Amino acid sequence: MKQIITSIGVGLLLALSPIATAQDLETGTLIIETEAGPQTFDIEIADDREEISYGLMNRESMPENAGMLFDFAQPREPAMWMKNTLIPLDMLFITSDGTIQMIARNAQPGSLRTISPGMPVKGVLEINGGRAAELGIKPGDTVDHSIFGSDDG
Repeated sequence: MKQIITSIGVGLLLALSPIATAQDLETGTLIIETEAGPQTFDIEIADDREEISYGLMNRESMPENAGMLFDFAQPREPAMWMKNTLIPLDMLFITSDGTIQMIARNAQPGSLRTISPGMPVKGVLEINGGRAAELGIKPGDTVDHSIFGSDDG
C-alpha cells in the first residue's frame, strides 16, 4: 500500500512539475531595433513563478532566432543562473521602456554562478549564446514587445 501511495505521489508531482507545463508557454514575436536594422525573434514568454524558475532548463537546442522572454511584471533585480541548462545563452537585461541595459554573453551551461545586471529590470530575453554578437545587438538597443509598452508581440 505504501508503494502505491508513493507512486501516486511521484506521478502527481511529475504531472504538476514545470516540465509538464513547459510546452504550454505563451508564444509571440519580439523585435530588437539595432544599428544594423530590426532583428526578429520567435519567443516563449515565462511570466509566472514556476515558468520563470524553470526557464530553458533541459533543452538540448533552440532554433537560431528563438528565445525566452522572462516578464517580471514589476521591475526587480534578477538573479539568473544556468543550473540544468544545456546550451550556452546570451541574457539581455531589459528595462521597463524596452532598453537593453546589459548583456551577459555566452553564459556557461550548468553554471551555478549568479548573473545579474546590478539594477532592477522589467524582463530578460535569453537567446542562443553568441547570437547577440552575431546580430550586433548591444546595450542601448530597444526591444519592441507589448510588455515594454510597444504594440509588437
